[in-house]
Order: sequence, then structure tokens, then C-alpha cells
Amino acid sequence: MAGMEAIAVDWSGSTASNRGRRGARAVDGRLVELTGPLSRDAALAWITACARSAEGPLAVGLDFAFSFPSWFLDEKGYRSPRELWEAVAREGEEWLARCEPPFWGRPGRRRPELPAHFRATEASLPAIAGSRPKSPFQIGGAGSVGTASIRGMPLLPHLSAAGLSIWPFDEPGAAVVVEIWPRLLTGPVVKRDRTARSAYLAARLGAVLDRAVLGRLAESEDAFDAGVSAVVMSRHDELAAPARPAHPDSGREGAIWVPPDAATKAAGTLALSAPQESKPSPIRSSRRSQALRRPPAASAEASDRRVSSTTP
Repeated sequence: MAGMEAIAVDWSGSTASNRGRRGARAVDGRLVELTGPLSRDAALAWITACARSAEGPLAVGLDFAFSFPSWFLDEKGYRSPRELWEAVAREGEEWLARCEPPFWGRPGRRRPELPAHFRATEASLPAIAGSRPKSPFQIGGAGSVGTASIRGMPLLPHLSAAGLSIWPFDEPGAAVVVEIWPRLLTGPVVKRDRTARSAYLAARLGAVLDRAVLGRLAESEDAFDAGVSAVVMSRHDELAAPARPAHPDSGREGAIWVPPDAATKAAGTLALSAPQESKPSPIRSSRRSQALRRPPAASAEASDRRVSSTTP
């Protein structure tokens, strides 16, 4: 039986094709591919190509909010998350440009009074080394996720049309897309510090990846988040058919996938444990087909590399 395969994309709200959106793929805890930076079109192409080639269950982790608090959907008259995604595709850039309440964070746009700034999923998560998820309404400022979310939601209908199920809105399929918060998967680490990222990776992946690959993972927070998230996700077989969240609003607001050992991570145990035994493997470069089942077409600027490793 094929192992659990996971890919993670560290999404970005930037419109530049050469910034952010690093992707990583792992199988049963082994990192096998690192790609990017990717344009939005190339990221869509890469994800759908991975879904078509997967030999077993596949989980796709994207680090942007899949919806907004339910009161916003009610106020706008959106009957479902899909109606929200359609509206975001039409109006999202205008929301970003105007930055009017409920959105905030741009210069001169202070945090407004709102019925709720957070979805139930964000409010329920534990703090990781003092960090908590940001409001999807915050579109500017340190750590904000609103811009990435508004520019990420239009991706979801394309993934759905390509046959992937969007959790927790759809019934599970062969490939499932989940919302992730990378901090919950990495555990405490000073991600802005390359030395700290390098030390984390050396302790936990140094036995299975050679120095060149570790260097690529440590070169940016984007690559680090994508690589670690993919490895952690691929160690959780329950992602083949994730359970529906208990909160009644999750069917409209969505939910961040929470691994069963999240409480341990919050307490200070790092998510990615060191392997028991293995042998370092070299990096191999290759190009992969990025043909889409549906448009848009892949960007020619996307660069893919494969990383091979032995089982931790």
C-alpha cells in the first residue's frame, strides 16, 4: 500500500512571481521534493500535478484562511464558502486596495470594532512560543495573513474542479486540501533567525538529508515552513480522511488542521523529532510536467528540484 503523501505550500500575498510560495512534498516522513518560488498559476499547476501522480492518499496543506468569521458571510449574504470564494475572485483586489472595515492594517487603517476578528478555529488554538494566528481581516502589518488569504481563496475552486476535496467543506477524497498554521507544525523555533532554522533542521533532518538540501530548507522562512510542514503532515495517516471539526461554524468558517500532538508542541516539544537511523542522500535536480487540467497555465519561472532521502 502506498504511503501517506503530503505537500505543503507556504503561500504569499505578493503578486511577484519570484517571492514566497515555496512548495515541499514528503512521503511517510521523508522529504522528496522542494520547489519554488512559484507564481500563483505555477503553484496551482504543481499541486494538481502532484495530485494526479500520487500513488496513495495525498494531503495538501495551504497556510491561508479558507474563509472569514461567519458573521461576515451573513452580512454579505454569502450562503456558502463557495459563494465567498467567487466574491473574493471578483472583488478581493478592491477590498485590498480600499482597506475599509472589516479590513485593516494598512497605514492609517487601525483595528476596527467588529463582532469578531477571529474564526472559531483561530480562537481555539494554543499559543506556540507566544505566537497566535492573526485575524484574516488584517491585511497589513507583521505576520498578517489577510492579503494572502484573499489572494489564496480563488485557488480553492480550481483545486475542487481538479478533483481535490476541500476540508472541512467536502467529503474526503483521494486528495484532500487542508488549511494549516505552520507554527503549529514546527513547534517553537525562532524562524526569522537562519542560525536557529539551521540548528532545528540539523537536529531533526540532518541524518536523512545532505548539507546542501538542509541549506535550501534553511535559506528562508518560506522554504523552512513548507519543508517542515510537509514532513509533519506526511506522518499523520489520519489526513487521508480527516475528521470534521466539532465546532458548528466550521462548515462555513473552515478550520485549521490540528495534529493530535498539538498540545505537546504547544508545551514546548518540537514537532519534528529526529529519525532513529538513516543515511544522508544527495540532492537531485529535475523538471516535472506542470500541465493543468484547467487553466490558468503554469508559469515558466517556476523551478522544481527533487530531494531524495531515506526513511527516518
